Amino acid sequence: MKLKSNALVIAMCALGLGACNDDTNNITSVPNITPESIELNYLSRTESRGFAVSAAEIPAYDAQSQRLFVVNAKEGVVDIFDYRQPQQPKWIGSLDAKFYLTDSEVNSVAVKNGIVALAVQAKDKTDPGIVALFNANDSSFIAQVPVGSLPDMLTFSADGKTLLVANEGEPSHDYAIDPEGSISIIDLSNLNKPVAKTADFKAFNSQAQLLRDQGVRIYGPNATVAQDFEPEYITLSTDGKIAWVALQENNAVAKVDVLNAKVMAVYPLGFKDHGLQGHGLDVSDADGENGPAKINIQTWQHVRGLYMPDAISSYEVNGKTYIVTANEGDARAWGEDDPEYWGEKLKDNPSAQGNIKKGFVEEWRVKHLVHKDGFDRRQGEDLPPQLRALAKGAELNPLHFAYCGAIDGDAKGCREDKMLGRLNITWTEGYQKNTDGTPKLNARGNLVYDHLYSFGARSVSIWTENDAQTGLELVWDSGDDFEQYIAQHHPEIFNANHEEAGIDNRSDNKGPEPEGVVIGQIGQKTYAFIGLERVGGVMVYDISNPAQPQFVQYIHSRKLDATTADIEAGQAGDLGPEGLTFVSAKESPTGMPLLIVGNEVSGTTATYQITLK
Repeated sequence: MKLKSNALVIAMCALGLGACNDDTNNITSVPNITPESIELNYLSRTESRGFAVSAAEIPAYDAQSQRLFVVNAKEGVVDIFDYRQPQQPKWIGSLDAKFYLTDSEVNSVAVKNGIVALAVQAKDKTDPGIVALFNANDSSFIAQVPVGSLPDMLTFSADGKTLLVANEGEPSHDYAIDPEGSISIIDLSNLNKPVAKTADFKAFNSQAQLLRDQGVRIYGPNATVAQDFEPEYITLSTDGKIAWVALQENNAVAKVDVLNAKVMAVYPLGFKDHGLQGHGLDVSDADGENGPAKINIQTWQHVRGLYMPDAISSYEVNGKTYIVTANEGDARAWGEDDPEYWGEKLKDNPSAQGNIKKGFVEEWRVKHLVHKDGFDRRQGEDLPPQLRALAKGAELNPLHFAYCGAIDGDAKGCREDKMLGRLNITWTEGYQKNTDGTPKLNARGNLVYDHLYSFGARSVSIWTENDAQTGLELVWDSGDDFEQYIAQHHPEIFNANHEEAGIDNRSDNKGPEPEGVVIGQIGQKTYAFIGLERVGGVMVYDISNPAQPQFVQYIHSRKLDATTADIEAGQAGDLGPEGLTFVSAKESPTGMPLLIVGNEVSGTTATYQITLK
């Protein structure tokens, strides 16, 4: 049917029923073609909603209303933008769930078929939260449904009839309360009366040791398996029957039967061997000859990266599901701001320990872990009391770490800043154990580390369930591509932080820190867009062939010459990508595919237009 009335065209644009160009007098055609490649170009950003206060985290776009919804954690609400002209998004209001759960905060947002879903955290995060539903076009409230503790990421099924939310169940600050993690599966058949079922992990409580032996990290103080698992992110199979759930801190992925709300399996992800060529990393922020900054990517034997993905996504090729993971890494750090945990009040007594009942911190630098004088030299400063309870000190196995200078009883050169000394690792993994799982101490009463485990793999990976349905197998990993590419093409932001300018200052932590990933289908090709939280920007890969993805582009929109004043004034560009949303050409107001990125540090939401080449 040919549209002849401009009035009708304008009405359709306003209602989001067609893809319209800037002058709104014509409908832009939406070709469904397969490009040779694509190119992202910066289009716009929203005005900053606040610097370094998580004022723009998770974006979600509704094609029906042509509105953009962005989580503003600073205010605990979801900001609403008029997105009819993506070149100039306009803030038009907010969705606030405090009317439905007192003093609550919104953690995440998802949109489908004109319905906006908010994951709402209770004032006390260990209490149950809610999911609140709103109409996208007029922001009117529809309904709410109770869910688990600390609801975070949520996602709709393809038909919009089911909504899933990851209830992370984080512990209290002092670990005195540790709620169970779970997945709420909400039936939206009757929008006014949504019904939630819970997929929990109670059935795995009796399998703790078996799961540990398989490589699943279960290590929270006195926690059951159900308490220790913290669902982070969810992706659905194409048919919506299976949900794959990232358990980030546990370095695992759960498989969930959606219809029956049952966790079918928990699969460990294992580790990345940084001793292999192409899997290197820069481990120090202080390894320069004439200053702290130096790009130094190399392989390190017996250093392993725990994948620990944050965001995950999935797609199907030839009837097989593939899971894409952004391997950020995340350490447990509870009670780190409590002096009692560290024992700071006991500094005058070097034999005294911190209070293990006040928290749990697993991250420590290698140079402190394996000092020849033992742990007590750090007492009252940054010595985790749970570590001190295991042993009085730790050493590196010289058979494994002689290459960096370790000898029996002394790590020596391995502790230097230019070597492994600055690298932050988890002290909970890698030391020798007895057959019953207890630490195997040497004659000096020390732990002996055969391997060092860092947080995250600094990469994106593609996985699939093995044919026996007993685990996930790694199909492809980007290796050290992120660091290598940025080192060569953008050295001025190599392993930079998101809150300040300067290179190399995240090398000792998680490097570029890939956090978000979203998949976009353009014609017959499938693309993955990966947000790098620290250095900023987005990596783009053609993943149409899961076994042989092709690098396409890296783009960032942070201001390279930003001063401190620029940063504080919100004039530093886009910093700290958190959530990403792909908008297909069919649903885009411009008639071209778009990528929307929420930047939690700059408080801006950036839009990139995707050109087909």
